[in-house]
Amino acid sequence: MEEVIKSRRTLQETMNFMAALSAGIEPILGRGANSMTMSAGRNLGRKFSAEATPTTDLLEAINQVREILVSNSCLWEFETFKPKGQAELITRNDQGELQILLVFRDCMIRQALFRFGHPQQGSLCNMMYGFFAGALETIMGKKTTLEIRHAGENACLKLLTVQA
Repeated sequence: MEEVIKSRRTLQETMNFMAALSAGIEPILGRGANSMTMSAGRNLGRKFSAEATPTTDLLEAINQVREILVSNSCLWEFETFKPKGQAELITRNDQGELQILLVFRDCMIRQALFRFGHPQQGSLCNMMYGFFAGALETIMGKKTTLEIRHAGENACLKLLTVQA
């Protein structure tokens, strides 16, 4: 247990450094910071998922991303979410694209941003979006987006969309 706590502290210190770095580059690079971190995240997601089993099943793909994160010591706990009154977990939008809501509870990025006092939905959050997009695109062979619907202190709600 002590080793887990030590590893978590090391990771948290690294994430604090990343939050400080993002706070420094965002004013200098402006909107370019988001593109840069999203691209870096996408490349990392592709790299981490290179050995994943291809599938067209969205829930299976999401579970593979979860396993990839765990196997690479990334602490992003998330779960699917179905709002009350919504009939199915996975829906389709007007363009026929698959959509599912994800709740991120234990997010190392959010924790680092809060600790540093940096606002959410910036370049580090875009890095996570890029990671998910890269990993799911590798696993499913389709473009994906991860839109922040709510960014909060205890959890973030995101809409994952997979192109038809």
